[in-house]
Amino acid sequence: MNCSQCPVACGADRKTSVGACGAGGIKIAKYYLHPYEEPPVSFKNGSGCIFFCGCSLKCVFCQNFELSRNTRGKEISATELARIFKELEDTGAENINLVNPTHYLSDIAEAVEIYRPKIPIVYNTHGYETTESLRVADKFVDIWLTDLKFIDPLLSKRYTARGDYSKYALPAVEFMAGKKFEMREDGKMLSGCIVRHLILPLAAYDSVNVVKFVSTLPDSVYFSLMSQYTPFGEIEKYKELQRKITKREYEKVLAAVREYGLKNVFLQDTDSASEVYIPNWDY
Repeated sequence: MNCSQCPVACGADRKTSVGACGAGGIKIAKYYLHPYEEPPVSFKNGSGCIFFCGCSLKCVFCQNFELSRNTRGKEISATELARIFKELEDTGAENINLVNPTHYLSDIAEAVEIYRPKIPIVYNTHGYETTESLRVADKFVDIWLTDLKFIDPLLSKRYTARGDYSKYALPAVEFMAGKKFEMREDGKMLSGCIVRHLILPLAAYDSVNVVKFVSTLPDSVYFSLMSQYTPFGEIEKYKELQRKITKREYEKVLAAVREYGLKNVFLQDTDSASEVYIPNWDY
């Protein structure tokens, strides 16, 4: 298969080599019940997260750096992935949470054919997606949990390998925002879309742009504003990234949330900026 699952469309035959994402066959670093997603996703028992290795976006500040650079993990088959779906379901997972799934879309679709979980499937993505791939995933995805990292292409060019991030992410988020919303009375999300945004140091102006964009989406879309930025990754050349965000930066974005009238919002306390929330990657 000449891979075109993400916007890079590198054309790699990932059965014999690796793509722009650094991945060949299916490789995961960890799976477990994760308690730190948004409340309707983690809910009571935790979200059944499966952390996939490799990434074509390559954010310099990635908190899952060892995964995104594909430096650790375990190779598995689609059949083994299906078994993991069932194992997580049997241990009480509230959902199956596919973390960074984009470049494994065809493999995941194959695993779902083998075993379709009876609990919701969450597509936990960086947002750098094509609508063509999202239409494929939409056949089995119940909840879109997507980042919207940048709108300013200067930021994405500086901090990632993809200066065209917003060119793809904005229409991708609009597509995901169309998912039918369904929430149980007890607060568990069964279907819908959550848009996440991480405030970065010296980038509050772009966070305001993100808030403004999210305000144009359907009211059923939830917005998760994250203040947890923790210096991590390959940031030696980026002095501005070597600190956490300030209270003033956070308040500026929070004011925009109020100004643009966002209704369904998750907020983080600035105390969440800690490495304690980064999983231990020992498989």
